[in-house]
Amino acid sequence: MKPADWIDTDVLPPQRLPPGVDAALAYLEQTLGHLLYRRWTLADLKRVAPSLADAKRAHPAVFALLLDHDVAIEYWAQGRLHLATANHAPSPNTVLARVLHAHRSRFRDLPDSGTADAAGHRGEPGKGAGNEGDGAITPAEAACDASTAVADLATLVALSSSRSSNPAALRAWLTRAGRFMNSTTTNSLGVTDDARALALFLRDRAQRSPHTLRAYRTELRRLIGWCEAHRRGPLSDLTRDDLLAFRQTLGPAGSTGGTPTIVPARHNAACAGTPSRSDAGRCRALAVISSLFRYWQKTGYLVINPAAELSGGGTARMTWTPSRILPARVLALCDTVTAGARPPAVSALVWARRCAIWSLYRFAGVRLAELEWSAELGLPRLSVEPDGTTAAAKAADPAHGSSGATGGQWTLHVRGKGGKLRAIPLPSRCAPVLRNYRVLRGLAAEPAPFEAVPLIHSEKRDALGHSGLYDEVKAVLQAAEETVPVGDAAIRALIHTASTHWLRHGYARTLVVDHAVPLPVAQALLGHASVQTTAAYARTDLTQLRDFVEGSFPDSG
Repeated sequence: MKPADWIDTDVLPPQRLPPGVDAALAYLEQTLGHLLYRRWTLADLKRVAPSLADAKRAHPAVFALLLDHDVAIEYWAQGRLHLATANHAPSPNTVLARVLHAHRSRFRDLPDSGTADAAGHRGEPGKGAGNEGDGAITPAEAACDASTAVADLATLVALSSSRSSNPAALRAWLTRAGRFMNSTTTNSLGVTDDARALALFLRDRAQRSPHTLRAYRTELRRLIGWCEAHRRGPLSDLTRDDLLAFRQTLGPAGSTGGTPTIVPARHNAACAGTPSRSDAGRCRALAVISSLFRYWQKTGYLVINPAAELSGGGTARMTWTPSRILPARVLALCDTVTAGARPPAVSALVWARRCAIWSLYRFAGVRLAELEWSAELGLPRLSVEPDGTTAAAKAADPAHGSSGATGGQWTLHVRGKGGKLRAIPLPSRCAPVLRNYRVLRGLAAEPAPFEAVPLIHSEKRDALGHSGLYDEVKAVLQAAEETVPVGDAAIRALIHTASTHWLRHGYARTLVVDHAVPLPVAQALLGHASVQTTAAYARTDLTQLRDFVEGSFPDSG
């Protein structure tokens, strides 16, 4: 493989990897925040430590292997570091290929087609003007690249996934302009086709959060698929009648319709027959489309806004009441499953990972996507602070010493909606589960400060994605469902329907209703933008409200 054929799409403008394998690995190590490949000898150990005794303490496994072998190789695979002899370790080229495949949503294999590209300054011969023979590009060429080819490339990468059947066709469809494109000097975007205008929209409006970017991609692919199926477009050619016709395929406003059917990008042509979506999914789709056309008109790319007031009439948030909450006895069943024996068909590492995932969703109340790894931010991550409990307090409370709190207080750091960072204290019962999982991964029992490795590993890539996290939680729920008697059909159906967000609702209800945590505190823990959303959980049960009323107006008799 040629490292320079790969493009890092998470930087603006996107850039090619260095041409050499070692240089590419160094770039990825700096970008991803952890070691990928290192060749060790005793001489190397002496260079990184004052003495062999210090080296033994710092790298015990490497030191032990070098006692019997001349070379030891540390390499990254399946979300953790491995150690092997030179004869049994993969080559640097293999490790590089695996890492790029694991992060294929960020790094794309796009060989240079002979035109100007973002890697011209890396010294590849025969490309560009060859300024003094080193392939350098001028500032003017770089500016042109940033405003044309790179923007077009960003659009292609943003809207095509690894499962897209024909990304070239998508690019050709986007690289056009319709009748409403503004070709005068009032077009502040400075582009003249939908591909580059769409790239700038995604950069400005959806780049803050990978989850927002993924949602925008999904909805824009849906609209493009509908246009292809009905022979409409390009996007800058759509009229209000076109967008109203598309809105009809999303279902009527106020529909509840159950779980929406999401059509994958590779089946864009089938979007015309997509079943009606839930009201939340419909509002999200229309909001994304309205945002796109509003941005294009405000920046002068379009002379009109055909999507004006397209998404009006949303449901008021104050009427929302959470109802998807698992009863306490059902949660206890699930906790019993994770505390019980490991199923024979599941490896020790996978089982430890499943229990850790369950503990984080159960006792941190995070959204599904908030446990998805972001190499750019190094989040989510765990931190451990020294336990502030005094020895006298531990002696006075024996239960505290047996709770698993020994070793420090654990905190989960995540990025939520709107790019907001929050720190969530974890109960002490999570610590043994997380330690066990880390040790089986080959990591230290407790994370070092600002550790930059994926929180949850994957067997096929560095980090487990949102679908894999969802599947692990569903596996626990399914195991709990199998323990419920067949005659209790209602509970079995409830568990079968539950998902990760049900655990978030349960976490919120425990704070607000069961323990009367002040709403601003619960709001901070849950990451709600409005305290009104947090207050909605108080409407799930009248018991506490009734107690407040009885206490305020006692019986005078």
